[in-house]
Amino acid sequence: MKKRLGLLALATVLSSATYAASIDHIQTYTPEYLGNQAQNGMINKSSAYYNPAGLVHLENGTYVQLGGQLALGHEKMTYGGKEYKAQLVQPIPNFALYKVEDDSALYWTFGALGGGGDLKYKDGVAGTAVIPDILAGIGLVGFSTNESKVEGSNLYIQNTLGKVFKVDEKLSLSVAGRAIYGSRTLKGDIYLNGKVPKLEGGQVVGMESVNETASMDSKRTAWGFGGQLGLNYKASDRLNLAMRYDTRVKLNFKAHGSEQGLNSKNPIVGSLNGLGFGAFYPEYSIGTKSRRDLPAILAAGMSYRVTDDWTVALSGNYYFNKDAKMDSGVKKGSSKLETLKVKEIHPEYDNGWELALGTEYRLSPKWAVLGSINYADTGAKVTSYDDVEYGLNSVMLGTGLKYNPDDTTEWVFTVTHFIYDSQDGHYNQKYSNPIFKDVKNPEYSKSITAMGVSYTKRF
Repeated sequence: MKKRLGLLALATVLSSATYAASIDHIQTYTPEYLGNQAQNGMINKSSAYYNPAGLVHLENGTYVQLGGQLALGHEKMTYGGKEYKAQLVQPIPNFALYKVEDDSALYWTFGALGGGGDLKYKDGVAGTAVIPDILAGIGLVGFSTNESKVEGSNLYIQNTLGKVFKVDEKLSLSVAGRAIYGSRTLKGDIYLNGKVPKLEGGQVVGMESVNETASMDSKRTAWGFGGQLGLNYKASDRLNLAMRYDTRVKLNFKAHGSEQGLNSKNPIVGSLNGLGFGAFYPEYSIGTKSRRDLPAILAAGMSYRVTDDWTVALSGNYYFNKDAKMDSGVKKGSSKLETLKVKEIHPEYDNGWELALGTEYRLSPKWAVLGSINYADTGAKVTSYDDVEYGLNSVMLGTGLKYNPDDTTEWVFTVTHFIYDSQDGHYNQKYSNPIFKDVKNPEYSKSITAMGVSYTKRF
């Protein structure tokens, strides 16, 4: 029984990359991306984010872009026939300033680079729901984790400053430096309620109620620096080719806040006193330093003007997850956990990728319509799925409108919907209790719709 009660500290952490196509990375830097995800080879007002080397082909002038997105939806875990859901309502702003001259350009962008919104699981998550089943598996019934709560967030903010050089009429190059701020939070309470044998003089004299609590309020923060290289080749008036490489960003996180483990007077549960969230998720344990990098990205794309009014585009992104350290170096557990025989499963990742096909059709000098489809394979293996994160593969469908009231002004209105795969977890690998050979693993799923508006002015 002592072994199983230790699992009440199975951390119900929530810091999943809700809005991401890769593990932590997003590509939804601007509202225009929501309508056309094939931006890597395009030359337009959003090129400072996706194809900075192509900026020199815009009209000379100073451009200011303001954008905002609103993501709506939910993340959901299903376990034991019950849903554990968190609603997502997340605004995402972006800002860009760039100056284009005859043979060069300067650009500055600011906004989200990775992560997602703030998620609140009011009824706990699968990591708490599993505890009563463990106890029932050894003949102890009546335990619950009702009223457990978890809240978490995951956000990366970028600040990029770069320069573009025009080599000749076809070839241009860009180089930039960037500063990244990362924040990952966990705030949770687990309530375990039930009955255990009451001992007096080493003898069982009945049963007594236990109401135990483990909690954490932790914020992990880090600063990192990286680079960006770009290339644009304007093969003809109709065909454009481009490539961008964002370097890996090394991030050394440190956790701040407060943590409370078990503190029971019951002699059975009391043997686990001090055990809490940090034992299972030490990267969130207060004072802990850990590495969680943002992987490097190789982005490539092309655009082709089929007619004067119709452009099609193809883009691909490749994420070098294997070269990035993502909490894998943090030792999980303690000597107490080792005696509990809780199996440690290290998260594993393959490199990720995504492919997008997009189109832009100009209806008139003032109006254009956007459309696209994107498929993303995050590279996350089943061993990485838990309450900390679950990077699910997805299909993204987007559309939108562009409005140009004059030659110096552009409005973009877009909407997109993410269709995520659902995936099972790996409780049958994580726990030694025989009951998990027959109990179904938790199922993870998401559903997100996002809308965006941007305004660009050339001076």
